[in-house]
Amino acid sequence: MSFKYILLLLVTASCISSCTDKVHTTHVDRAFYFWQNTSYRLQSKEAECLYKDSVQKLYVKFFEVEADENLGNIPVAKSELHINAYDFIYGPDSIYNNTVINLMIVPVIYIRNTIFVQANRKDLDTLADNIVFLTNKIFKERYTGITKTFSEIQIDCDWTPSTKENYFYLLTRIKTLSEKSISVTLRLYPYKYPDKMGIPPADKAMLMCYNLNNPLSKESENTILETEELKKYLKNVKKYPLHLDVALPVFSWMHIYKNNVFSGFIQTSKSAGLKDIVKEIKPHWYVVQKDFLTEDNILLKAGDKLKLEEITAESIHTSIAAIQQHVPLTDTTTVSLFHLNPHTVTNYSHEEITSFYSDFTK
Repeated sequence: MSFKYILLLLVTASCISSCTDKVHTTHVDRAFYFWQNTSYRLQSKEAECLYKDSVQKLYVKFFEVEADENLGNIPVAKSELHINAYDFIYGPDSIYNNTVINLMIVPVIYIRNTIFVQANRKDLDTLADNIVFLTNKIFKERYTGITKTFSEIQIDCDWTPSTKENYFYLLTRIKTLSEKSISVTLRLYPYKYPDKMGIPPADKAMLMCYNLNNPLSKESENTILETEELKKYLKNVKKYPLHLDVALPVFSWMHIYKNNVFSGFIQTSKSAGLKDIVKEIKPHWYVVQKDFLTEDNILLKAGDKLKLEEITAESIHTSIAAIQQHVPLTDTTTVSLFHLNPHTVTNYSHEEITSFYSDFTK
């Protein structure tokens, strides 16, 4: 056997090993996203989940920013979450109090990409100043029970190649003004194609491993999380130059079709009583049997069709294995589940939720 042949075998074996070995972290900071606009305090079931699953961090959507023709860039969809020192200090829920008040709160600001299409530097300077001011104001007013102030701001934006310059400029201004660590959400497309999409000037990025397809694109599949689709974005990607954390989905929704035309979504957390008035017609698909008003005031008419998309624990475990195999993670990684609400914490057992975090260290 020639030396060249032996060398070829060694190189091939090395490549196979490097492509198949799982990459795991040694420590996971456990986190949840909180994305509701109406809840003013954590519910007992949510606090119990944080306590039992040793969650240390809560990414809270503070507000969204969108453009208004008359008012310019304005904050909308503000979170009404409050955490004070007395929420769980009395009664049977007092066991959760230390967990809640010691949470690390990370303000998340969602910015619509349209903001950047025609923005100039003066607009962006003003926007950065307003974002930092309002973020500090909300934290000071609504998180009086938290033992320490926030050290990180996360910016959530689906930027494009044409808007990346303005978006990246805004990130640098927010970091300078806030003097905080800046993280960004990173969808799978900009993760796979950084040469085209650019690298945000941030301290770290949250890799959002869900919403893989347009919800209307595949009638028979789950568009929130499909492992084979996830692998397409993760395979053969060079190491991303920012520290990566990971976000996974634990939410579900229903697509509404009226006269076979898509008309919106129902969050399953707002669909109490719906299962009693629908009939399954094929996998994932239901038809409404009689008129029904959902908890968030969406009127369903008899004959409307609904597509249910929900995530099984098995699907999440399979996706974690794919992430481990293809994404190089550091020794300490934040894993955040999207998102915390009473429906989520009853749809999965505490053992399952804990395993979504612990899988990354196996």
